[in-house]
Amino acid sequence: MTDNIRGEHQRRGRIEVICGSMFSGKTEELIRRMKRAKFAKQKVEIFKPSIDIRYSDEDVVSHDHNSITSTPIDSSASILLLSSDIDVVGIDEAQFLDQHLPEVCNELANRGVRVIVAGLDMDYKGVPFGPIPSLCAIADDVTKVHAICVRCGALAYVSHRLVDNDKRVLLGETGEYEPLCRECYQEENRKLQNVKNKNN
Repeated sequence: MTDNIRGEHQRRGRIEVICGSMFSGKTEELIRRMKRAKFAKQKVEIFKPSIDIRYSDEDVVSHDHNSITSTPIDSSASILLLSSDIDVVGIDEAQFLDQHLPEVCNELANRGVRVIVAGLDMDYKGVPFGPIPSLCAIADDVTKVHAICVRCGALAYVSHRLVDNDKRVLLGETGEYEPLCRECYQEENRKLQNVKNKNN
């Protein structure tokens, strides 16, 4: 056990990205790593976009209802202001933050802070989402986690939106989104296109 704790203390000044579709366990993995750092007696702080109030105004909560106390923020610049004297910084739902987040994470890592970022790598259309692609490029470690396709049981590729709404940012849960593999997602898009063609 002491080797594990020592290992946590030695892994400083790095960026770790946890990405994937909805329901893939991103937040669960972020919470696990943050709690492990706290167990190793490190000073930790976790942030989330203030717009994410699905389960709690302040806590980061996974779909499995595991939670950890967090600080809601409106911009990535706030992270620098609020994380002095911190060993490990966690950031959840990072796709909703601004494009300066990679710079902020780099600055923290260069100061010797371990930065753990979780977020969607693609939106519901399969398009790279927010600052996540840039973070993946500069990260020391990228973990891609997968949900299971609800149609066929394969590894999910994207979060398919179930409601008729074109807004890119639409907070939701199982009523608004479902994880689909690439094949089932393409099949769903073909069906939707056929319906549109019939209606035109």
